[in-house]
Amino acid sequence: MKMAHLGSRKIRNVKDLVIDKRGLGDTIEAITAVTGIKTVVKLAADALGVEDCGCDKRRDALNRIFPYKIESNVTPKTSD
Repeated sequence: MKMAHLGSRKIRNVKDLVIDKRGLGDTIEAITAVTGIKTVVKLAADALGVEDCGCDKRRDALNRIFPYKIESNVTPKTSD
């Protein structure tokens, strides 16, 4: 199986893409980085003279709308 890389981490499956993510925006950013879409968008924006493609604003908006809820104060139920 071919693995993609995200920074220094190897991506083996979809679960690896959501670890340490605040929400959907972070996951989409990771997927676009792994697939090379992010690089293409940056190159196109530079070629067109556009300073900001809006990716960061879009990521933050998606994180606010679709956050990953992690409840740290919940204790697991045990069987009696």
